[in-house]
Amino acid sequence: MREIVLDTETTGFEPESGDRIVEIGALELWNHMPTGKTYHQYINPERPMPQSAFEVHGLGDEFLADKPVFADIARDFLDFIKDAPLIIHNASFDMKFINAELGWIGIEPLPMSRAIDTLAIARRKFPGSPASLDALCRRFGIDNSARTLHGALLDSQILAEVYLELIGGRQPDFGLSHSPQEETDSSNEPGRQTAPPRPAPLAPRTTSEEAAAHQAFIAALGPDALWNKLD
Repeated sequence: MREIVLDTETTGFEPESGDRIVEIGALELWNHMPTGKTYHQYINPERPMPQSAFEVHGLGDEFLADKPVFADIARDFLDFIKDAPLIIHNASFDMKFINAELGWIGIEPLPMSRAIDTLAIARRKFPGSPASLDALCRRFGIDNSARTLHGALLDSQILAEVYLELIGGRQPDFGLSHSPQEETDSSNEPGRQTAPPRPAPLAPRTTSEEAAAHQAFIAALGPDALWNKLD
């Protein structure tokens, strides 16, 4: 299952009052695991940045002056999210801005039903407790020390970790819900999706000393050891 974790930064709180999106950050999850694919874009809001908003995200008029306007990036953004569910913290805020921007350029809004609101999940799971992104990082022991200012892509990366904790852990079912035979038998089903490859393979986590110790252990088991029969 493909999901997109998403965050935006804006010039304020109300698109109806002329506030605009200035940054979008998003990352892809496949079966609740990050694939390494991300989308990140700064956007020229075509209006001055209020000081109150600048103090939140640090994106000023001079920095945003040469960035594309939303109309120029809308298609790339929609191509990235496709029809995946959108994981958003306080989803009503981001969705109203995204849909306002889409409406201003004549594109149909995204249905609110696509949004999975981690703020609402946290409030149901921990009633009466703080449910901000920072508070949830503290609860789950997630490092958010780099979050000195709000940033859409960084916040999406942090939110992905928070979301996976909220739904039961960073690898909720460890892929045990399907047997290898089921995967083989259903691989040709119409419409079935397979996980995309990572853009770059993960680096090995074993040290050379650990690999050598493992080889020595296998050698001590003798030629009939199961390890020697594996490819």
